[in-house]
Amino acid sequence: MAIKKLGKQTIKFLNPPSIISTATTVGPKEGEGPLKDYFDTIIYDDLYGMGSWEKSEAKIQIETVKQSLKKINLKEDDIEYIFGGDLLNQIIATGFAARDIGAPFFGLYGACSVMSEALSLGAMAVDGGFADKVVCIASSHFSTAERQFRFPLELGNQRPVTSQWTVTGAGVSILSSQGNGPYISHVTTGKIIDKGIIDPNNMGAAMAPAACDTILAHFRESGLKVNDYDYIATGDLGVIGSEILIDMCKKEGLDISKRHTDCGVLIFDNKKQDTHSGGSGCGCSAVVFNGYLHYLLENKEINRILLIATGALHSTTSAQQGESIPCIAHAVTISNNLGGEL
Repeated sequence: MAIKKLGKQTIKFLNPPSIISTATTVGPKEGEGPLKDYFDTIIYDDLYGMGSWEKSEAKIQIETVKQSLKKINLKEDDIEYIFGGDLLNQIIATGFAARDIGAPFFGLYGACSVMSEALSLGAMAVDGGFADKVVCIASSHFSTAERQFRFPLELGNQRPVTSQWTVTGAGVSILSSQGNGPYISHVTTGKIIDKGIIDPNNMGAAMAPAACDTILAHFRESGLKVNDYDYIATGDLGVIGSEILIDMCKKEGLDISKRHTDCGVLIFDNKKQDTHSGGSGCGCSAVVFNGYLHYLLENKEINRILLIATGALHSTTSAQQGESIPCIAHAVTISNNLGGEL
């Protein structure tokens, strides 16, 4: 009997896992943005001393995991599982990072929803008694994503105003069965939502319906209310996607406008940094949550957030075949109160 299920999509943990450490590494552009003071490491070379951008992204993951372990005096041997992924074909950045770290590995592909997906599955493993310490990680890299999904960087293509800037960075959470919080109390797993959008330069519009569907399911099944949260933080809808999400929720009778924020809006100054609609990529929600939002929770400036990382599950192959963009969003409740009590 699934005693922890509150509905078709939502789980409430009986033994909520604690986030005992976080770490973040970001690239040069992110290190010039509004949240620069909340990141652990800022690199000033996109290649990070490596021979390719893909190898750079793997190194960013490795060094971020090491940083998160160092903060709490753990070793790589103390990791029981890694849950993580990135945007690349065969999630190669995370796979090569996991190879070097040497821990049992669950590779995840949820596009930009990976951070919430990793937290969800990692929390299930800990609450279920299958592990005491797990690493949840997500990363992206502007240069690796651009040449896989869009255009060779050398072309210098004009970017439409709806486009977003893929974040270079990685974020890590270490979850444990012991700890003083913040705690993961609820998970709402998303469904694939596809409204027929085919423009890969308008990701916010493509992903907003998936975010809306998951948010509605969360509040319908959890019994929590919008005002129970300090922030309802989407992963990377950007300016345009965020506006669409708020309008869609209002049409369904749910007003999130006073609590909503978006990691893709927070990470850049769109006008000064010429990032159009904001940030995107697996690393976007990963670095904003594990840097800025976790800092606010840890310092009791806020008490509870709903993190909804969103992902566009298309590929170069599906795009070339004229397919629309299927999307997904996973929601995770992170609270300073054990069990997520109000």
